[in-house]
Amino acid sequence: MLVKQSATVKVPATSANLGAGFDVLGLSLGFYDELSVEVIDGEDVAIISGEGSADLPTDGQHLVIKSLRKGLDFAGVNATGLKLNATNKIPHARGMGSSSAAIVAGIALAQALVGREKLSTLDLINLAGRLEGHPDNIAPCILGGMTIAWMDEDGHHAVRLDVHPEIIPIVSIPNFKVATQTARNLLPLRIAHDDAVFNVSRSSLMVYAMTQDPSLLFTATEDRLHQRQRADVMPATLRLIAALRREGMAAVVSGAGPTVLTLAAAGQVAAVRQIVEANSEGFETMELTVDQGGVQAS
Repeated sequence: MLVKQSATVKVPATSANLGAGFDVLGLSLGFYDELSVEVIDGEDVAIISGEGSADLPTDGQHLVIKSLRKGLDFAGVNATGLKLNATNKIPHARGMGSSSAAIVAGIALAQALVGREKLSTLDLINLAGRLEGHPDNIAPCILGGMTIAWMDEDGHHAVRLDVHPEIIPIVSIPNFKVATQTARNLLPLRIAHDDAVFNVSRSSLMVYAMTQDPSLLFTATEDRLHQRQRADVMPATLRLIAALRREGMAAVVSGAGPTVLTLAAAGQVAAVRQIVEANSEGFETMELTVDQGGVQAS
């Protein structure tokens, strides 16, 4: 039985990897899609405004509706028809977790409809991770803050950390897209031992820098596994990161790109904007906050 006939969620954008923490580390950003669903008699339908309104499916093939139905199936509950209203702000194919946000939104809507007794937060993480394929974006989207995610034989898991209050995430979003799968296909199947050790050291340091000592962020965001390997499909992104890092800014590719994430202090925000304006065209820069709570349902 459904405990509610309608529900609303607010779901944050995310940035995965944070430099060296490939497929493991993630950050929840204060930038949101807002969605609501109503159980109806009839066909599934999606009404979309904002990002994707011109090209996303408006029937049961919409990713949020598909994920919502997966959540209902998991809980052993059925619904006749679903009417989804989506106000999308998270850019698509830019490395800010839009697909993870859609998956999390759908399952969180299901959770709101059936109750947490039938679909817990742990279930949400595991189910969303299975649908997405890897949990680095879905974890911060669900839990907020910074997350460490992993997989084992039992499924997908994550823990949440509080981010140091002096850290300000700044995103520079380009006017071009790169599909996540395109970016992943560029990565080598094998890596050198030295590169593996390098990234383990930096990703471990990143946990300390993000939570205890932001002065170490520049070193902690160094990477050898995935960013330069993707330069051919996002050269402007890598050039901008190089320009920012020459000035001591902790800049990285956000997720699979092509957005640039800079982890700045309060006194660096104006300088970041100046560097972006001087070294790139077609990038929109936004100063955000760290989202603390993850997806919120009502």
